[in-house]
Amino acid sequence: MAAAGLARVLRRYGGRARCCGALRSRPTPLPAAPRRAAAHFAFEPDPAPSAYGQTQKMNLFQSITSALDNALAKDPTAVIFGEDVAFGGVFRCTVGLRDKYGKDRVFNTPLCEQGIVGFGIGVAVAGATAIAEIQFADYIFPAFDQIVNEAAKYRYRSGDLFNCGNLTIRAPWGCVGHGALYHSQSPEAFFAHCPGIKIVIPRGPLQAKGLLLSCIEDKNPCIFFEPKILYRAAVEQVPVEPYNIPLSQAEVLRQGSDVTLVAWGTQVHVIKEVAVMAQEKLGVSCEVIDLRTILPWDTETICKSVVKTGRLLISHEAPLTGGFASEISSTVQEECFLNLEAPISRVCGYDTPFPHIFEPFYIPDKWKCYDALRKMINY
Repeated sequence: MAAAGLARVLRRYGGRARCCGALRSRPTPLPAAPRRAAAHFAFEPDPAPSAYGQTQKMNLFQSITSALDNALAKDPTAVIFGEDVAFGGVFRCTVGLRDKYGKDRVFNTPLCEQGIVGFGIGVAVAGATAIAEIQFADYIFPAFDQIVNEAAKYRYRSGDLFNCGNLTIRAPWGCVGHGALYHSQSPEAFFAHCPGIKIVIPRGPLQAKGLLLSCIEDKNPCIFFEPKILYRAAVEQVPVEPYNIPLSQAEVLRQGSDVTLVAWGTQVHVIKEVAVMAQEKLGVSCEVIDLRTILPWDTETICKSVVKTGRLLISHEAPLTGGFASEISSTVQEECFLNLEAPISRVCGYDTPFPHIFEPFYIPDKWKCYDALRKMINY
């Protein structure tokens, strides 16, 4: 009986039964985990500016720190607050500022996004400059009511007797390569439907500092989304002294005559590569535009370009349906219909939660944009 039982065990476990305890098989080797692809873009720095004095090599988070430092030094009423900002924040954007300006001007809040924004509205209404940090853009949604129903409408509902225009909300934004569904989202389109706020997304350190300072000084509540994949990957020469880049002005980065390519944030670097590929492989001249400000956006620059090229491709990381590319597409269709040579193309994320293992396949990379461009040219 015992021998028969042992034989069954040996057959079942492939002859690898162990004595001295429970019988168990040697674990089957797990399949190799898919290797993470390198970044889906190549960062190309902007030329060093000469108009703002001395420059210093900075990555994106250092340029944010520099802008916040300038703002606190210039405005004695300015305060920075959010989850973990006192020790520098999870992305180190506020490192050293509490030591320099004191715990009354740079301080932590409870883990309550609704409370952070609500507090910021009160600070701004009282006349101070409020700079709030939401630790990830994915977690800005608990504050949605405060932003949309309070901050955006405060001036209007009081007949301009009161306003919270001194409020700026910063938040790390977009995919990072391993953030999955809760640390990769691009929620700009949710807020673009709301009059009364401004939404800004920079493409690199040089732009980030100038645009952030413009948001802080603007007399409307602003949401400033920071592409977190660029925090360390993007390095440029950035002026040490404060400077401003105008809001609601798109920038033409490359002149072209055949196709207009529009993006913002990280995706700008993708379409810049696409423009080079199109020129080399197809002989197609692409005009590349960084939208920079999502709301209110620069319709004039986009439409002027499309009238010239006759074709438009818009790309963003956020899902296709209801993404801000739809708004741009609709406006261009209305304003430039007789100039269009092909249907407008949108190359965006899929209408799914942001995946983890298959994240590289979700991102609208240069090959997806290039394929869409090629179809547009052949239309």
